[in-house]
Amino acid sequence: MRGTSSSLIAALAAAGVAVSAGWAQAQVNSAASPPKSGIRIVTLGTRSGPQPTVGRAQSSNLLVVNGAQYLIDAGDGVTRRLTRLGADFRNIDDIFITHPHSDHTGGLGALLGLIYDLNRTKLVNIYGPPGTAASVQGLLQFLTVSAEIRISDGTNTIPVAKLYSGHDTGVGMIFQDANLKVRAVENTHFHFKPGSPAYGKYKSYSYRFDTPDRSVVFTGDTGPSDAVIELAKGADVIVSEATNPVDEFKQGQIRQGAWQAKTPDEQANLIRHHIEEHLLPEDLGKMAAQAGVKTVIMTHIQPSPNNDYGRYVEAVKRSFSGQVLVAKDLMEFQVP
Repeated sequence: MRGTSSSLIAALAAAGVAVSAGWAQAQVNSAASPPKSGIRIVTLGTRSGPQPTVGRAQSSNLLVVNGAQYLIDAGDGVTRRLTRLGADFRNIDDIFITHPHSDHTGGLGALLGLIYDLNRTKLVNIYGPPGTAASVQGLLQFLTVSAEIRISDGTNTIPVAKLYSGHDTGVGMIFQDANLKVRAVENTHFHFKPGSPAYGKYKSYSYRFDTPDRSVVFTGDTGPSDAVIELAKGADVIVSEATNPVDEFKQGQIRQGAWQAKTPDEQANLIRHHIEEHLLPEDLGKMAAQAGVKTVIMTHIQPSPNNDYGRYVEAVKRSFSGQVLVAKDLMEFQVP
């Protein structure tokens, strides 16, 4: 657990969650066989939004249960992060998309292309809210060109369309296998005006993964949400987005030149989106306390001065008394 203080390890052990920064370091032993028992959470990519950032890939998480890999979101950089992790691409059976924003799906095409090129033959299922099946179909049209070349040069034998299946799911129980059950709720990340192209068409989900004795919730992107609180009741861990304070967010937009390019109405809508459709740390703390979760892991975060997120932790702890952690890319959390 190089890079993690002994006091933090002790606190995490008391909370029932252990953390390792080892996979976040440069030295990664891809030949090492990871433990098969228990639940492992790896925050593959922890950057929010479509703007690239050095050191943080876009949103993606890996849940490992009894050695089985479940991918939650696939933002840009997911393939390289899985490579650093030493993950077996050919053993990724199920992918869950929280919503079809590009920073949660931008790496999906590269990932599917690589799995195909590694000559996997077993079906890979991609689950998510409405728009998931259409997104997968679009990617398959793109990947078919490369696949037809592979088939023609004799290095592959099956059409890429036979390897992947995208599923638009409803809410409630959406998945079950020998390791776990997955439930989904619609959260508050989307508020579309009637008559707009997305109105009544697209949704954003949060997921709960239940094993026989442990539970992990991934919020995806959401604002304050009673549905997410209910979903997370009694969970061991909630892996949640956390967004910057409003003044810091606005200053970041100004530095990028994005704020100046917007009309006053667009600026007002951007601030509303930031407050109502994302989670400020204090809102996350209130939700975690109401849900009675044991540990909060904050991810999907924006750049912060000096990479200091201590005030995020303090804001969550105003309402929540459990363990609060801020994720980095390739950080591992063990739920024994």
